Amino acid sequence: MQTSNDTAAALLPLVGGPANVTSVAHCVTRLRLGLADRSLVDAQALRALPGVLGVVDDDTYQIVLGPGVVGEVAARVEALLAPRSAAEELASLGTELRERRRQRNATPVKNALRRIANVFVPLIPALIGCGVLAGLGGLLVNAGWLPGLTPALAAVSSGFMALMAVFVGYQTAKEFGGTPVLGGAVAAVVVYPGVAKVTAFGVHLAPGQGGVLGALAAALLGTYVERWCRGRLPGALDVLLTPAVTVLVAGMVTLYGLMYAAGAVSSAIGTAADWLLTTTGAFAGLVLGGLFLPLVMLGLHQALIPIHTTLIEQQGYTVLLPVLAMAGAGQVGAALAVYVRLRHDTSLRTTIRSALPAGLLGVGEPLIYGVSLPLGRPFLTACTGGAAGGAFVGFFAMLGDRVGATAIGPSGWALFPLLAGNRSPALTAAIYAGGLLTGYGVGFLATYVILRPGASDLGPVGAARPSRGTMEGASDSAPRKDHVERS
Repeated sequence: MQTSNDTAAALLPLVGGPANVTSVAHCVTRLRLGLADRSLVDAQALRALPGVLGVVDDDTYQIVLGPGVVGEVAARVEALLAPRSAAEELASLGTELRERRRQRNATPVKNALRRIANVFVPLIPALIGCGVLAGLGGLLVNAGWLPGLTPALAAVSSGFMALMAVFVGYQTAKEFGGTPVLGGAVAAVVVYPGVAKVTAFGVHLAPGQGGVLGALAAALLGTYVERWCRGRLPGALDVLLTPAVTVLVAGMVTLYGLMYAAGAVSSAIGTAADWLLTTTGAFAGLVLGGLFLPLVMLGLHQALIPIHTTLIEQQGYTVLLPVLAMAGAGQVGAALAVYVRLRHDTSLRTTIRSALPAGLLGVGEPLIYGVSLPLGRPFLTACTGGAAGGAFVGFFAMLGDRVGATAIGPSGWALFPLLAGNRSPALTAAIYAGGLLTGYGVGFLATYVILRPGASDLGPVGAARPSRGTMEGASDSAPRKDHVERS
């Protein structure tokens, strides 16, 4: 069986060797590599490597490995890159700076959303862990089991949530070039109990008012104040005055402006989400479920991360994630239809068999980039399935049965342990399962109808599907169908 060490050692030569790697990072499913020269990448061999589910050529070169595995592989890659000479380090720094300037296929909006997402992505493991524990605690309370343990379990699962603003501040400063601990210090003002004694705009502030949005704004302001001070104070004074001025200025502005404004925005987000699903639930679910895959392709889904986090902080769960997760169900249904309809295409069917388990667990990249997107129209029918599943969940929200998730990151069947709502756990799970089955079914039927046996060469508008060479040159974000892990 391929280990993380094996995967890391095998993929490094395929991306041009250690000297070609300028940076290493990862999110929930993808290893993100900064590369000095992308022409050195052997994309075909990389996609065929056991353990690799797909690749995406974006602002960084992204290798899809799946949740859990990606962290281990990233750590091993960093270890393999460690022994470098000073000359190599300088060369890597220069190429990294050039890579940042290049910003391939980037727009200011996408860059801003990507940086905001980078603030929250490192927090996802803690959100998942605490969300699972919170769900377990809720089940124990409802069942009346282990009453002596449930208070301790609640404390363990709620501690991170109570101080999440501090972590957001820390990550914000780190992402935007400030001192992380100063970002955390400024954001801590938001959750400090003593703010209840402060009056702003004629009302007393409440601890936690503004939530993660207030913490994000506070730390961002603190970063700019710190950078302004660094460039104007001599070394001796810089050590003493820069931290003090940063915390003072950003802290006071947070108390007398940002907390109030961010609190209003946070409340509006919660109110809007509740109104959207309780009033226009079926239609809202239709739109959200149908458009989520295109949003992912454009990178605009990152704007939803702060919204999810705000809802979790306010209500204990986000009602949007289960609706958006239906897009993955439509994707699975479409892939199954392709598998059944195009029986002669052995390579494509092999790709689907290897990628389908990950799709069922909410990792959609292998099916998107390996199946539906290269084929064209199955991507649209997958969106149709997602719209149907979203409408199903939204319809029950209109009836007063809300389904939410206590954490972000997982979807598909992996989201079941994180489900929460205003009804019993069994009913909440049943509604979510019904949405998944609806997405599977509609995605399957819509794709089955538009495909003809022997028509696997049809593209988005019925023209011949591009040859392998054409696809490779036209879009690095749409890997060829036969380059997905063979599990």
